[in-house]
Order: sequence, then structure tokens, then C-alpha cells
Amino acid sequence: MSEVKFSKEHEWITLEGDIATIGITKHATEMLGDIVFAELPEKGSNVEKDGTAGVVESTKAASDVYTPVSGEVLDTNQSIVDDPAKINEDPEGGAWFFKLKIKDSSELDTLMNKEEYDKFAKETSN
Repeated sequence: MSEVKFSKEHEWITLEGDIATIGITKHATEMLGDIVFAELPEKGSNVEKDGTAGVVESTKAASDVYTPVSGEVLDTNQSIVDDPAKINEDPEGGAWFFKLKIKDSSELDTLMNKEEYDKFAKETSN
């Protein structure tokens, strides 16, 4: 398994070659509560770093999903659109949101590792 990186907007990203898999963190699902709706970017669309790439809605709130890196959307996870509860069940695994071909790998340098993210999440949830 490749290294996982995290954004300040509570997205995670893993990399295999120049293909990134992106989803939202367990911390994000805990803040949102039970997720009832997910909207994903269109396959073939281009997304820009820190741009909106989807939406999740829960019983508490709606929240944009951002992309931690720029690139072209290659695939989306239709199973979380069909059954949004999967996002709460496995947010950092099977409930990934989309995969993209990275445009600029140096954008990964701005992201946090697991230890840095855990500290950030703890500090921002107080």
C-alpha cells in the first residue's frame, strides 16, 4: 500500500504511479454524522488543486469535497452514490470517491502525513 497523505479539508489521497485515489477521512465522517448523499465529479473532467470535486450531505450538514491535487478524473466510486452509508462504514478504504491522473506531483508536497493530520484534526476539533 502506498503512503497516505491528508489535506486540511479532511481528504486523504494514495498514489500508485501517477494515479491518485481520493476520499474523505474518518475524522470528516465523524464530524458530519450519517452520510445520506454523495455527488462525485464527472469522469474525464479536470479538477484543480483545492477545487470542489464533489459534495456529501449528512443528517447534520452538507459539505464540499475538495481535491488535494490537480488532474483528470479517471474513475468514480458509483457504489457510494448508490449507498452513501458506505462512506461512514469504510471512509479510508472501500468508500473512496474518485481516482485521477495527477497533473503535477509537486502538489503532494503540501499535504500532511498521518501523524501530522492526526495532530491537525485533534487541534481543529476542539
